[in-house]
Amino acid sequence: MSKHTVSIDINGTTVTKEVDSRMLLVHFIREELQMTGTHIGCDTSSCGACTILMNGRSVKSCTLYTVQANGKSVKTIEGMEEGGALHPLQEGFHEEHGLQCGFCTPGMIMRAAELLEKNPNPSEEEIRWGISGNLCRCTGYVNIVKAIQYAAEKMQKEAA
Repeated sequence: MSKHTVSIDINGTTVTKEVDSRMLLVHFIREELQMTGTHIGCDTSSCGACTILMNGRSVKSCTLYTVQANGKSVKTIEGMEEGGALHPLQEGFHEEHGLQCGFCTPGMIMRAAELLEKNPNPSEEEIRWGISGNLCRCTGYVNIVKAIQYAAEKMQKEAA
C-alpha cells in the first residue's frame, strides 16, 4: 500500500496527515478526524448521506479518495454552525421538522448549502431537483423542502 501526505483545510483548520492512497475521503473524515456527522449510507454514491462541500461544491465523499482532496477546502456538517449558532439550514430542519431519523440530514444540509449559494431564492421545484441526489427513506420530503425554504428566507433577510 502506498502512502501519501495530504494537507486539507477542514472546516477552516488545515490538517496534514499521511494516508493510504486508497482511503476514501468519507473514511478519512470519520475515522481519522473523528467527525462522524458525515454518514456512510451506501458506499455507491446513491444516497448522498456522505455529502460534504469541497471547494464550495457538494460532493459525495464516498466516491473520492482522500488524496483527491489534497490542497482543497472541505466543509462538513460540523463546520456549518457559525459562532456557536446553528446555520439557518440546521435551524430550518429543526423548526420545520425536516427530519425523522436524521441519518440523511447532514448530507441534505450540505447539498442544500450549495443550492442556496447558487440560488438564494429557489422555487419548490428547484429545491426538489437540487436535492434529488440525496435520498431520505423516512419522509416524503415535504418538510425537508420547507426547511430549505425557511433557511433561504432567513438567509435573504440576514443579507439585506
